[in-house]
Amino acid sequence: MDWDKLRIFHAVADAGSLTAAGESLHLSQSAVSRQIRALEDSLNTTLFRRHARGLLLTEQGELLFEATRTMTKRLDATAARIRDSENEVFGQLRVTTTIGFGTLWLAPRLPRLFEKYPSLKIDLMLEERILDLPMREADVAIRMKEPSQADLIRRRLMSTTIKLYATKTYINKHGMPASEEDLADQLLITQSPSSPQVRAGADFVRPFLASQNSLLTVNNYFGILEAIRSHIGIGALPDYLTADFPELINVLPDLQSTEIPVYLAFVEELRHSKRVAAFRDFVLEELTVFKKQLAS
Repeated sequence: MDWDKLRIFHAVADAGSLTAAGESLHLSQSAVSRQIRALEDSLNTTLFRRHARGLLLTEQGELLFEATRTMTKRLDATAARIRDSENEVFGQLRVTTTIGFGTLWLAPRLPRLFEKYPSLKIDLMLEERILDLPMREADVAIRMKEPSQADLIRRRLMSTTIKLYATKTYINKHGMPASEEDLADQLLITQSPSSPQVRAGADFVRPFLASQNSLLTVNNYFGILEAIRSHIGIGALPDYLTADFPELINVLPDLQSTEIPVYLAFVEELRHSKRVAAFRDFVLEELTVFKKQLAS
């Protein structure tokens, strides 16, 4: 079907009048009428019937109008994404990161992003699986390792390590471990060995698991944090939580995992996207504040 004829048909169906459609399209009524007749001839059907209130869609016309309405919405959405690279920040941005980082660090800071860009729509996808950015499973990723795909723009945000934390209530009741060997007499909370996680975190807790008398495993850091804050035991958590949860006590401070790099990444075609730039700058600004909190 002719795209131009479909565009004119949609305008007529939406307005219910040849004259009104012509005015919106800057065409004469006769030109609009000719295009509608030509479309009806090509489809061998009648799309409109005349009524005292104007033009009404036939059953076949309703089917076509539903299709052109869907097409128009998709085209408008595409145009918005194209304009986004040149104008203001608005529209949807799909962000993927881990459950722990997304829930405990990123999500609590998002109100400040929406305050600055109220027309932005964030689709936050929290999962340990690494989504494929070139295949457009997401627009932006924050990952706990450097992306391996060469066609991604990436920026190192910070580094984190896994350490052991507990509450004052738990320590007062069960005592502060003086050495790594003392952990065997404590209830330890770690990520489940079978759950997806960065290697540094898994390597850090592995030596404790075999000798531990009392153990709670959880499949994400949010669950571990809540278990620690409920005074259940000593838990392994990334140290980016310490600024937001100052009540946590670092147990055996010299004991920690190897460094875990945190990267922000997106595909080359989004290099000039205002939405991506706004999100990137927001994360960098929040990290600046976060690092000052850690230093104080």
